[in-house]
Amino acid sequence: MTDTVRHLAGHTWHGRKGKVANSFRYSIDYVLIDAEAQQQSPWLFGRNRFDLCALYDRDYGGDPRNGRGPLWVRDVIDQRKLPSPERIMLLAQPRFWHHVYNPVSFWLCLNASGDVVMVIAEVTNTFGERHSYLCAHDDYRPIKAGDRLYAKKVHYVSPFQQIAGHYEFQFDFRDDYIGIWINFSDGKDGGVTATLTGQLIDLSNASILRAIVRRPLGSRRVQALIFWQALKLWWKGQKYRMRPAPPGQDIS
Repeated sequence: MTDTVRHLAGHTWHGRKGKVANSFRYSIDYVLIDAEAQQQSPWLFGRNRFDLCALYDRDYGGDPRNGRGPLWVRDVIDQRKLPSPERIMLLAQPRFWHHVYNPVSFWLCLNASGDVVMVIAEVTNTFGERHSYLCAHDDYRPIKAGDRLYAKKVHYVSPFQQIAGHYEFQFDFRDDYIGIWINFSDGKDGGVTATLTGQLIDLSNASILRAIVRRPLGSRRVQALIFWQALKLWWKGQKYRMRPAPPGQDIS
């Protein structure tokens, strides 16, 4: 991991399995930052300040209305008596035009050798509710490409899926590439596979401007596409499930 803010101009793919199949692939922009240190960044990018492209700590880490950023991650680690990471990175969609919405962002916890040993997947639904899933090996050894990590699903994400079953996570973190695969299975409806993949480059004024030209609405586009896919599922006859009370804890 470098001392420069990185830009993931990647793609996300979702494929729903079962009786009501549906899939889509969209381009998407993420940034990868050191959550606890100052990094080199272009002047069009603001850290905790307004700019054309910006990232605010308060948007991440616990309550989505009052996030605590990496302090929340440190508290989670201390409370659970987990190995303290040498470095904490955040992979998230930044604010464009001061608007942000992250269906899922990722906290990467690195050891002294620079290996990712823990990932916290922070999931936020369209109702403003958030729950995080801690992914790690039992012995906290480095997470390698192809490793499979599991978490029980407890958070309401889609009105067309049950709160049942589990997630299977796979991560591939390199200096110039990120690949994330999440496979949800509930044993009944067939489940969903979601991916995030793309090349990592240094964030620059040019890459920010290219992102805005390609996707001028930023995360508002992400929200609109989520509602569009939900409408398609409803039209295909998929059963709508009412939203239950959120889980009592913010991480599992």
